[in-house]
Amino acid sequence: MLTTLLVIAGVLLGLVGLLALIVSLSARPATRPSGGWVADTGRGHPDVWSAPANPATSELPTAR
Repeated sequence: MLTTLLVIAGVLLGLVGLLALIVSLSARPATRPSGGWVADTGRGHPDVWSAPANPATSELPTAR
C-alpha cells in the first residue's frame, strides 16, 4: 500500500516537473534580439487585394 502511494506520488511529481520544464523552455525570452525580424526591417505589410509591385524573385514560390 505504501509502495503504491510512493510510486503514484513519484510519477505525479515527475509529470509536474516535466510540465514545468516544457513551460520554461517554451517561454518567450524577456528581451528581443536586435535585427532579424521582418517587422523591424521597415517594410510595410503587403495589401492582400492588390497585385505585388516589383516583387523580388526570391520571395515568390516556385511553380512546378
